Amino acid sequence: MQNKQFELINEQFSPLFRIMSVHDPKDPKRRKFENNICAFHIGNGFVLSVAHNLRTMAPLFKSIDNAIFMKEVYPRLNPAQVQMFDNCYPLDELTNKRHERFTNQNDVTIIREILKQINYDLRWITLMEKEIVKTQLLVQFSFPSFYMNENLTNYFNESNSFYEEIINKHTFLLDVELVEAFYADDMALYKIVNTPPEVIACIPFLEPDFSVFTDDKKDFYCLQSSTTNEIGRMVSKAQIEGYIDHFNMFNDPIGGNYRIEGFRYLIKGYFRFGSSGAPYVFYDRTSGKFKANGVQSEACPIQLSIENKREGNYQYVNAIASPLSIIEERVMNHIQSMAVV
Repeated sequence: MQNKQFELINEQFSPLFRIMSVHDPKDPKRRKFENNICAFHIGNGFVLSVAHNLRTMAPLFKSIDNAIFMKEVYPRLNPAQVQMFDNCYPLDELTNKRHERFTNQNDVTIIREILKQINYDLRWITLMEKEIVKTQLLVQFSFPSFYMNENLTNYFNESNSFYEEIINKHTFLLDVELVEAFYADDMALYKIVNTPPEVIACIPFLEPDFSVFTDDKKDFYCLQSSTTNEIGRMVSKAQIEGYIDHFNMFNDPIGGNYRIEGFRYLIKGYFRFGSSGAPYVFYDRTSGKFKANGVQSEACPIQLSIENKREGNYQYVNAIASPLSIIEERVMNHIQSMAVV
């Protein structure tokens, strides 16, 4: 099993990736990445992550199509605010887009306050739907070829791959589309699109297992980002400590607050902040491979009293995981109804 554990964190074999929202994805000089979330491939180009990031608000847009700006933003601005946006988002006639050009941090603050004042919908799900951002899967290697295959590497060019010297990684970008967000269950299903089947076929994946495990389950782990940043990976032991009939309210000032609720695992074990969307996996000794069984959803705050002071003493010693069993039917319906790209 140890070799299989090593494969989980190896860049050539790991099914763990990141999904990000990308402004100007085809323009390398202007491209910007935000809304970083863990995700994992479950086969045939289907990718699972969490849903709670989709209805959070972006700070502001990095660029915007001028037609959208003139229809949705401009009519809600006063003359001074129009001038401010013209200065900070000048129109590029070649792209017919307004790209950010901030000269000082104070301008950023002012623009953010204006967008908040006019109640402009900056939720990531809305920016995705309006194609203000593109959703992409990041696949990274220490070597310049895509899974050590030059033929597959030829599919990529400067618009969907680049080298980052500071981290010594070659990044390849794959377009993904949201298939369905299961907000109450805090899971989201994506599909890799605009990509040749042979490229998708070589991407490692975790077969989903929809069992509900008992609290004495052995060989149970969390596959997540490394302890200090999102570049590396780690696999660490996890223990199902109990079960939750979960209820939590998630803030969405634009679309209305919604409930995150239903059956969950209570997990004991190390989890990293920023690991939302990471898979909980178990080693299936019959097949000799790891399978996915749940998704890291939320931290579970348990308040402890320190020097008789409760306020501010939240100690996050547990995690809340969404078992794949709660979305089995819906996920399988999508997989069975959608043709492989």
